[in-house]
Amino acid sequence: MKSESWGIVGGGIMGITLALRLSEMGYKVTLFEAAPELGGLVSSWKMNDVEWDKFYHVILLSDFKTRDLLKQVGLEDKIEWVETKTGFYMNGKLYSMSDTVEFLKFPTLNLIDKFRLGLTILVASRIKNWKRLEKIPVTDWLQRWSGKNTFQKVWLPLLRAKLGDSYTKTSAVFIWATIQRLYGARRSGLKKEMFGYLPGGYKRIVSALKDKLISRGVQIHTGYAAREITSGPASKPVIHFAANEPMEFDKVISTLPAGLSAKLCTGLTVKEIKKLEGIEYLGVICVAVLLNKPISNFYITNITDSWVPFTGVIEMSALVDKKYFGNNALVYLPKYVSPYDPLFNYSDEEIKKFFLSNFKKMYPWLTDENIKFAGVARAKHVITVLTESYSRNLPDVATTIPGVYIINTAYIQDGTLNVNETIKVADDKLAQIMA
Repeated sequence: MKSESWGIVGGGIMGITLALRLSEMGYKVTLFEAAPELGGLVSSWKMNDVEWDKFYHVILLSDFKTRDLLKQVGLEDKIEWVETKTGFYMNGKLYSMSDTVEFLKFPTLNLIDKFRLGLTILVASRIKNWKRLEKIPVTDWLQRWSGKNTFQKVWLPLLRAKLGDSYTKTSAVFIWATIQRLYGARRSGLKKEMFGYLPGGYKRIVSALKDKLISRGVQIHTGYAAREITSGPASKPVIHFAANEPMEFDKVISTLPAGLSAKLCTGLTVKEIKKLEGIEYLGVICVAVLLNKPISNFYITNITDSWVPFTGVIEMSALVDKKYFGNNALVYLPKYVSPYDPLFNYSDEEIKKFFLSNFKKMYPWLTDENIKFAGVARAKHVITVLTESYSRNLPDVATTIPGVYIINTAYIQDGTLNVNETIKVADDKLAQIMA
């Protein structure tokens, strides 16, 4: 084993991947997580007798980084693959848009609009140089290819739902990355894109990864909330904790969101702090609902009606076998908002009441008797807003504090936030540090 020691702050997928890679290189690694368990955004919770992910996650056939990581812990062949359907909620009605015939029958758009919508998706799927899209607002690019009618009726409601008011400063890379992810498997020679899940959810994955880390000698400390990272007397980084003794390392990586990392690391330059604090995040408030019967056969229902407070309806049980949910249906109702949105100040009960009352308006046959559980999960720093020239404004991963690095999902500059992209950033940035 190499004598150099590494401390990693943050035990989500990013921190877990970095710890695994560094241990494979022969370094001494210690991983710190403020919560009682590892996992971060892929952590699970109990819903009555059901334990599953707090937020919704899916594995695509084209998620090769995720599949390779699962192969390392003997789980890749346990993934169950399912072909899913997509719905749209428009003008108070549900429509299916899961194949070409349904696309051609889709209401509110004429044939020319549908042709231009299909062309937009095709063009985005074939663009190779994403950097030239960074200078183009997503609204301009979509109107150019889809036309104003399709933009107003389809794209604009979806942009508002996913990005809030931040859509006005988002570049066309956002829509390119979204389409690229869904078309990735087809470009790899696979006939169709299937969605996958692991029985047991991410709890099973994180548990297997934790065992792997321990077997490789990685020290794991949960319940360790980092308060500050400073440069010690020997110019080695020291991590200070809210309720534990400080610890010194040769190298330290913070995987916390950009603004939080800026506050954590004492001694950064004004320029570094400005770049880190300039990265804009969106948070998510997500209500998970267990129902005694399914609401549809759609895995995802996109919503274009502005009165609905959540971004979409994710029916996990249209993908995952209901036996893993005690034969109940599991539905997620997410809303992406600014970290400063007043909704974050609402109590869980207020949010549940607000979301569920509108959920029942969408599906009028739903009653309180159908709802077996409803819980609220929230996170303030989830996805970064891909503003114009985003990649050129990112700070270096190596800070001016000796031995201190910042690697987080803000470095997803040509993709959407998901586990696969998180692992890719961990691998790419660690290789950059080592080089």
